[in-house]
Amino acid sequence: MLALLVLAHFEMNPLTLFQAAAEKHGERVLQPGSKVAGSGWDAISLGVGLMFGTAALPHILMRVFTVPDVREARMSILYATGIIGSFHLLVFVIGFGAMMLVGPEVVAKAGGGGNMAAPLLALTIGGDAFFGFICAVAFATMLAVVAGLTLSGVATVCHDLWVNVVRNGEAPEREQLTVARIATVAIAALAIFLGIVFEGQNVAFMAGLAFAVAAAANFPALLLSIAWKRFTTAGAVASILVGTVSSLVMICLSPTIQVDVLGKSLAEVSQAWWFVPMKNPALICMPLSFAAAVAASLLTRDEAADRAFLPMQRRIMFGARGPSSL
Repeated sequence: MLALLVLAHFEMNPLTLFQAAAEKHGERVLQPGSKVAGSGWDAISLGVGLMFGTAALPHILMRVFTVPDVREARMSILYATGIIGSFHLLVFVIGFGAMMLVGPEVVAKAGGGGNMAAPLLALTIGGDAFFGFICAVAFATMLAVVAGLTLSGVATVCHDLWVNVVRNGEAPEREQLTVARIATVAIAALAIFLGIVFEGQNVAFMAGLAFAVAAAANFPALLLSIAWKRFTTAGAVASILVGTVSSLVMICLSPTIQVDVLGKSLAEVSQAWWFVPMKNPALICMPLSFAAAVAASLLTRDEAADRAFLPMQRRIMFGARGPSSL
C-alpha cells in the first residue's frame, strides 16, 4: 500500500520516480553502491551477504520444518522466497519515494540513522492514520522477528549444543526445559545490550551485517551438506566456527564498530595494522568458511555421513516415499 501510494505521485511508473530522483539529486543516486560507504567492493560484499545470507537465515530454513513432505517444503520455500523477493523490490520504491516526497534532510533530523524514512513517508502521503498504521505494523513485525530468532537461538543452544554436545544426546526433559529458559533470558539480555550499543545505527545496514554472518557461518555448511558426499561433521563444525568467528572479528575491526559506534576518526584507525576497511565482510569470510569446510573434510573421514548422504539426497529429490535407489 505504501509503495502504491508513492507510485500514485509518479504516474504509477517506477521509472518516472527514478528519473525524478536523478534530476533532483543527480545521476549518482541511481548507480550501484552509491549509498554504500567505501569502495565498490563494499557494495559487492553487501550484495553477496544479502543473497547467500537470506538462504541461510531462519526465515527460509524454518519452512522445511513446518510441512509434511518434500513437495510441500519446496512450495513453502518458493512462496517464502517469492514474498521476500517482492518485498525487496518494493523497498526501491519506498526508498526513492522517501527521498523525493520527504527529503533526506527531514529524515536525518528525525534521528535514528535514517530508520524513520518509511514512517515519515507514510505520514507525508497518508496522514496521521496511515502513519499510525505503519508504525503498528513495524512494531508487530519487530516482535515477530525477535520472537522467531529467539526461538531459533534457544533451540540451537538447548538441542544442538547442550543435549547433543555437552550431554552426548542424553538429557532429561526437565533439564532441557531449564536450559531453554536460561538461554532465552541470556539471548534476550544480549540482544538488549547490543541494541543499546548500536542505538542510532541504520537498521537496514545492521541487518546486512546479520546476513553477512549467516552467509559465512551457515550457507557453506548447508550447501556442502547436500551437494558434496565427502563433506564430514568435522568439516561442518570447522566451516561454522571459521565463518562465525571471522565475520564477527572483521565487523569489530571495521569502520562499522571503530568509527560509527566507538566514535574514532577514520584517519586514526586506518593507520592501524588490524584495521579492516570493508564494512561488510561477507565477500572475504564466506570463501574462508568454504575453505575451512573443504580442508577439514579432506583431512577426516566420517563413515556415518557417507552412509547418510545418498538416502538424504533421495529424500531431497523424491521425498520420503521416493524410489529406494538412484
